[in-house]
Amino acid sequence: MKIKSLLAKPFANYIYRQTKKNMVHALKDQQTIFERLIKDAAKTEFGKEHGFSEIKSHQDFVKKVPIRDYEQFKPWIEKIKAGKQNILWKGQPIYFAKTSGTTSGVKYIPITKASISNHINSAKNALLCYMAESGNTKFADGKLIFLSGSPELERVGGIPTGRLSGIVNHHIPQYLRANQLPSYEVNCIEDWEQKLDQIVKETINEDMTLISGIPPWMQMYFDRLIEKSGKKIGELFPNFSVMVQGGVNYEPYKAKLTESIGRKIDTIELFPASEGFFAFQDSMKHPGMLLNTNSGIFFEFIPAEEINNSNPTRLTLKEIKVNVNYALIISSNAGLWGYNIGDTVKFVSVEPYRIIVSGRIKHFISAFGEHVIGEEVESAILAAASALDIKLVEFTVAPFISTNNGKSYHEWFIEFENQPSDLNAFALTIDHNLRKKNVYYEDLIAGNILQPLKITPVRKNGFVDYMKSIGKLGGQNKVPRLSNDRKIADGLTEVLN
Repeated sequence: MKIKSLLAKPFANYIYRQTKKNMVHALKDQQTIFERLIKDAAKTEFGKEHGFSEIKSHQDFVKKVPIRDYEQFKPWIEKIKAGKQNILWKGQPIYFAKTSGTTSGVKYIPITKASISNHINSAKNALLCYMAESGNTKFADGKLIFLSGSPELERVGGIPTGRLSGIVNHHIPQYLRANQLPSYEVNCIEDWEQKLDQIVKETINEDMTLISGIPPWMQMYFDRLIEKSGKKIGELFPNFSVMVQGGVNYEPYKAKLTESIGRKIDTIELFPASEGFFAFQDSMKHPGMLLNTNSGIFFEFIPAEEINNSNPTRLTLKEIKVNVNYALIISSNAGLWGYNIGDTVKFVSVEPYRIIVSGRIKHFISAFGEHVIGEEVESAILAAASALDIKLVEFTVAPFISTNNGKSYHEWFIEFENQPSDLNAFALTIDHNLRKKNVYYEDLIAGNILQPLKITPVRKNGFVDYMKSIGKLGGQNKVPRLSNDRKIADGLTEVLN
């Protein structure tokens, strides 16, 4: 056993014990964080405007701080960009995490001296919990790859600014630097395809033991490696034992990634975002990710169907129930208050508090009153694909509204690894599954208002070409599972014709 894996064992066991302790004290920790956040931000501009000095309870907070998204937070962000201090949090942020929004253009999310540890330690803790539970520490001695954005930072209002993954790259411990790939120079390449070619060149002959990234981009990396070497990933990298993934639901990509690897491998799921690192998979034995209840973030939960209400129900952790879709709302030591991150989550357990990400608030179809969400379309297609051993590359769904007295329907754009021999039968199976999942959709089909869904096959690399055409290939970008308009559908159609 080499020195890194040897030293990792006691540290992993210590973090694992601390994580177990935090599970038990989750409610107490959340109350402590809430009180500390309000106290520490009372003299900021935001705190003064919202009467933080008068807030004594969550009920007080709800009355004084409304739910906001980025667009509504923008005036305070603009003041920070202009060089002003003590706006949302004490002093100034140490970074801006730059991310693209669907309606706000580029978003600048503050990261403070107080909040940076949340981003750095959560992924580390996930790996250490895995080491302690599985006993696998050997991967720490091999090469580790993190498919991420460029670590090069610009300055906005004097504040270092870049992609979150690039910012975090600057905080990788020195003892792991020798293990880390790709090189800094390759990581700085902006063009994704050029960068991918260089990553393949740097890693194809190395002893890769851990690979981390968003599933669709890991699949692109695997495809290039297989094309170059003629070998499955598990054969090319015999000591590859851990895959770390997050950013999208892993299940639609699981079958193809597993086939590309060619053997069983352990996977660890993370729930990071520019606004905070919210949860991580702490155990291979239990479903879901452990909510990060002791890391500078106070969580609120709004029943998903109420998110657009003027006065939605705002629940704390002690009030949530399992198997209910909630919009995730955060207040944090990054200076975000009653902030709607746009994701929905569902608790799979409360002892401890473990969640799955069930979708995006803005990613739904309700063109006909059906309100179909991401979790439902993923479940419907995965069940159909599993039954027929069909492997999917990517898919998205959009409404098709008939203008010539015909019936409307949902159009599914699917890129297959192996297309079913009977596409119509496959479509009907998905439709049947979706009707079981969503009673409103069932009523529309049964009432002859909608016709069953239709599939438009997408040629190989069609989604890659689409993402390239809109300047969002690679990095942390992903294809939305579904949308309530034809913007993505029309863009895909244009690229494919």
